[in-house]
Amino acid sequence: MISTGLIPWLDPEGIIAAAGPWALVVVCFIVFAETGLLVGFLLPGDTLLVITGLLTFYGMHSATSGGLDFDIWWVALAIGLSAFLGGEVGYLIGHKAGPRIFERKESGVFSIRNVQRTNAFFTRFGGLAVILARFVPIVRTFAPVAAGVGHMNYKKYTFYNLVGAVIWGVGLTYFGYFLGYIPPVAGFVQEYIDVILIGAVVLTLIPTVWHYVQSSHKAKHAAAAGEDVTTDPDEARHMVLDPETFEKKHDH
Repeated sequence: MISTGLIPWLDPEGIIAAAGPWALVVVCFIVFAETGLLVGFLLPGDTLLVITGLLTFYGMHSATSGGLDFDIWWVALAIGLSAFLGGEVGYLIGHKAGPRIFERKESGVFSIRNVQRTNAFFTRFGGLAVILARFVPIVRTFAPVAAGVGHMNYKKYTFYNLVGAVIWGVGLTYFGYFLGYIPPVAGFVQEYIDVILIGAVVLTLIPTVWHYVQSSHKAKHAAAAGEDVTTDPDEARHMVLDPETFEKKHDH
């Protein structure tokens, strides 16, 4: 059996035990940071929401300790609100910083490749990308910023952001909660929570690490050759999406 203390800094049960009455606040901060603080690529948000919902079920229906001692309605509302506010902050960061936010060295998660990936997502799905990006690691971190930099209509963005926060934040939390009604599945999730979390972290970090290694390697070679490896203001402006991109309808 895998110990649930294998990676305590990512174990929702460990977070709840350590935070005590502030557990829900900690979970909400992590959800907020997914899109509001540009660190979502480090957090297995999807898994965290499902596990939080399951632990809420245990807290409401089990006499044993270890559950989240709140009503599921309040937990889902708090998480959904945190997801929404994170998306709003991400948009404002992009809107205020403008193209300057892209003026970074070609390395790490702020690489041009990641920006292009996010822009391609918007080009394909238009404004609907704000909702869909919630379920795509890395893209969900940069989508709000890209929308802000590209000056997507704020009212439309807020609407999409709200819908995405409800589907992702509230939806996945309730999904985890309802898993509690299926004891075999719930037992498996609780028993092998570390395996699930490790898998989520690995799947999230593999593309990030891969692009970091690639971009760092390219940057070193460019620097050795005396080439500029930093995006200049003109290049950054070219990376800004045309507002019409956000008006595209999703092709079914």
